[in-house]
Amino acid sequence: QVQLVESGGGLVQAGGSLRLSCAASGITFSINAMGWYRQTPGKQRELVARIGYGGETTYTTSVKGRFTISRDNAKNTVDLQMNSLKPEDTAVYYCNAGVIINIRGNEYPFWGQGTQVTVSS
Repeated sequence: QVQLVESGGGLVQAGGSLRLSCAASGITFSINAMGWYRQTPGKQRELVARIGYGGETTYTTSVKGRFTISRDNAKNTVDLQMNSLKPEDTAVYYCNAGVIINIRGNEYPFWGQGTQVTVSS
């Protein structure tokens, strides 16, 4: 059974840093892209950063230059280093993984439970 477990959220002052980590367990084959999304009340979940199996990255414009996503394919983990945090970064952050679930290479998206990040002004 695939599970994604996040850690590292919390309360930080504006300009501070936090590091989010996500560990995937129950992986039989491999994981394609992994990513971090965030959501605030009344808004849709949005992509923050995404990293492919080969390390190619994508960031939403508002976090470019401040956030860095990285992964360890051997450990099935993905991290998000968040620097120069702003109050508008406050949200619940969710880890996502495109998990290969069978020998045919079919992929299924799995989500973590979410971790709260609060940035005070």
